[in-house]
Amino acid sequence: MNIYVGNLNYRTSEESLRRLFEEYGEVQSVKLITDRETGRRKGYGFIEMDNDGGQSAIDQLNDKEFDGRNIKVNEARQRD
Repeated sequence: MNIYVGNLNYRTSEESLRRLFEEYGEVQSVKLITDRETGRRKGYGFIEMDNDGGQSAIDQLNDKEFDGRNIKVNEARQRD
């Protein structure tokens, strides 16, 4: 399952995000999106997990406070 995580603090690291999501199941990958030109984080990213753990993480973490911000967590949708 590919999970979108938004409204992240710009200082949030991939490692801290991995630790948060590992409470719900095995995390296959974590990718924070950065600006191509500046290299600065854009405040969102993607987590890959198994379906059961992923759905549990979405249910438990959406709109929860993490690193001082209420994060948005939902299933990632393919771009058209």
